[in-house]
Amino acid sequence: GMKKVDIYEELKKRIVKNEYKPGQVLNEIEISKEFDISRTPVRSAFQRLEMDMLLKIVPRYGVQVSFIDFTNMRSLFDLTRVLDPMATREAVSRISKMDIERLKFITGELEKLAADDDYQKAIDLDEEFHTIVIDACGNPWLKSLLGSLHIHTERLWHYCNEYFTDVTIFIRTFSKIVEAMEEGDEDKAERYSREHIDDFVSRVKDALF
Repeated sequence: GMKKVDIYEELKKRIVKNEYKPGQVLNEIEISKEFDISRTPVRSAFQRLEMDMLLKIVPRYGVQVSFIDFTNMRSLFDLTRVLDPMATREAVSRISKMDIERLKFITGELEKLAADDDYQKAIDLDEEFHTIVIDACGNPWLKSLLGSLHIHTERLWHYCNEYFTDVTIFIRTFSKIVEAMEEGDEDKAERYSREHIDDFVSRVKDALF
């Protein structure tokens, strides 16, 4: 069977990648059979995923994948809108030359993908971009917090994917962020990081309404 931590990661991945749909009811017995493990680790994975706000445990009903609700997502974006630019700003003075080169490479790859429309790869690169920047911010609390918030952003990407046909909008702000990092310009880095989120939010809003 799978190790305890793997079952949590696997279920999380399925929810984020929209393989388990919002509102879907998960069955503890079926999942324990699928992974050939006892129900105890499945139950504890459910509890962790409820803490991540990816599942809702409903008494006498079962375990339900969280719905995606724009009001709830707005609250999340209110937070990332402050924290992401803050992390980006902090990263400017700390990021290594090597990481900046990697960010440039990612931006270049994203430009190529915009032509091919390889959506999944675009999401992965977007995540990697954010991860590099957040790792460089030097604040472990911020890193941990943004890590758990970005799970939901990534889930939204997957959920709204038919609406995100044009990834060029994101690449524009990414190259500006990289430029700001090279120039050591904290204000500019912070501003474009915020703009990146605002672009994303307005796209999501169009998609969900």
